[in-house]
Amino acid sequence: MKHAGANTLAALEPLLLRVREHAELAERTPGSFYRKSTAYLHFHEDPSGIYADVKLSGAEFTRVRVTTAQEQEHLLSLIVENPRVVASERNAGLRRTPWAH
Repeated sequence: MKHAGANTLAALEPLLLRVREHAELAERTPGSFYRKSTAYLHFHEDPSGIYADVKLSGAEFTRVRVTTAQEQEHLLSLIVENPRVVASERNAGLRRTPWAH
């Protein structure tokens, strides 16, 4: 399964906009989010659909299908429910995006 390309990321733009609202997450490259210095979320494409790898437990990535709007909402709910992100956002400063959109 390969990392999501530009066309896939463009299709995910509404989802990416919502992920960018989380100040604790920094988007280092398009579609690749970090929490502090640790990779947290990135996307893959496959003939069977689009998937996100998200680090919910801290050490391991969990693969979540995000092809449909309902699946994307599920991913967003997992991020919001993740206590590591929510707790950190209470004290978050400005989010860094070092590259132009």
